[in-house]
Amino acid sequence: MSTQMLAPRPEKLSLGERITNVALRAPAILGATAVFGSLSLLASLVEKDGKWQHRIAQRWARACVAASGGRLTVLHGERLKPQVAVYACNHLSYMDTPVIFSTLPFQFRIVARHDLWKMPFIGWHLERSGQIPVNVDNPRASIASLSSAVRTLKSGMPLFIFPEGGRTRDGHLAPFLNGPAFMAIRAQVPLVPMALIGTHELLPIHAGQLHAVPVTLVVGEPIDTSTYTMKQVNELTERLYTAIADLYYGHTYLTRPAVESPVLQEAAESQN
Repeated sequence: MSTQMLAPRPEKLSLGERITNVALRAPAILGATAVFGSLSLLASLVEKDGKWQHRIAQRWARACVAASGGRLTVLHGERLKPQVAVYACNHLSYMDTPVIFSTLPFQFRIVARHDLWKMPFIGWHLERSGQIPVNVDNPRASIASLSSAVRTLKSGMPLFIFPEGGRTRDGHLAPFLNGPAFMAIRAQVPLVPMALIGTHELLPIHAGQLHAVPVTLVVGEPIDTSTYTMKQVNELTERLYTAIADLYYGHTYLTRPAVESPVLQEAAESQN
């Protein structure tokens, strides 16, 4: 399995890898972002359903993953069925989004931090392609965004979200927000846990250069939410956390913490 070759990122990259980053990897990723971002903007002028934009995003993502040097493996990919569901995954790196877009074999929308909408090309694509921003620092805005996400699910469009609300600093799972459980219960759709392994070593938070390592996406069994009520948002969030933690720590060199804090109370949980 590819994760057996994964090891902690070196404190200092080799000279050869630093040169490769500056001369090849960074220009390739920036160039792909500019080119495909521009194509996405053009597509948004002539289509309404977002199919072209999504295909363009997939090609951008595959180009970025290839340029990064990360060798991508998907485990249990047969569970990625084109069903209306909330797909949730741990968040390790800026490279997580390209991996997700390059892997999920159907059109979906992402629910992500509003900060990303300020980034050139990426933010423009997010805005024009109907993705859903969430301001986790503003409970009132967060409620409105999650309600919009529920409407998207009920219209028949799958959603993807990072439950931690931001990238991890040490490679371990951070507490989860209640947004994914809130949306899945409200829309009465399955909640699909997934785990990314390797992108933290590939490009951790605040790092400026890539370190080519194996990257794995593990897809878990869908969680049926049809028997849950809005009073059980915390319970479902804990179940999601446990499912993703099992997938993640079962495929990484990191040791699972003895004490975990899976739930971070979110204002949306109290809204029924």
